[in-house]
Amino acid sequence: MAGRVDPAARRDLILKAAVRVFARQGFAATRVDDVAGEAGVAKGSVYLHFDSRDALLTAAFEEYRAHSRAVIQQARTGPGDGLERLARLVRSVLDMVVAEPELARILIDLWAAGRQGATSGVDIAAVYREYRAVIAELLADAEAEEVCRAGVGAGHAVVVVGAIEGCLVQWIVDPTLPVAELTAPLLDVCVAGLRRGGAE
Repeated sequence: MAGRVDPAARRDLILKAAVRVFARQGFAATRVDDVAGEAGVAKGSVYLHFDSRDALLTAAFEEYRAHSRAVIQQARTGPGDGLERLARLVRSVLDMVVAEPELARILIDLWAAGRQGATSGVDIAAVYREYRAVIAELLADAEAEEVCRAGVGAGHAVVVVGAIEGCLVQWIVDPTLPVAELTAPLLDVCVAGLRRGGAE
């Protein structure tokens, strides 16, 4: 008699397959049949765990948000001054992308398509708002600690997010770009460049 399949393991298998297919084909071009084929299960098995393609996308996005929030929490509460914690945040974001490249490709795909939470439960704008807010908070801490240049504020948080996202977009377009090697240049521009005594 065949062993009983653990429902949680089957759900995880299907979700990982969905992430691979979304990354390879794009969300708009993916059907539930494609996900079932990638996972090696019947289409009905997918529907036992996810009631639609959008539900698969939402579940994948929520996994990403959970990892992202853990990274943000570490930056908010970890040791060091504001700029040291910002450096740790930048490193962690790049590490997360390198560890889960398919998920990064899906997020860029959704961003490019201009999708919002109204139809899929995925709100890319909220991700950006959250990162801008925590970076602005870290920069405010750094200013209060007198370790960053005067006048650094919310606009600089936007630029830091833009620098990271710009690198990721280039990597998505040109996979030969060694994204894992960009941590040091990003830290040089986005952290060291804001430190007190740096170039005005």
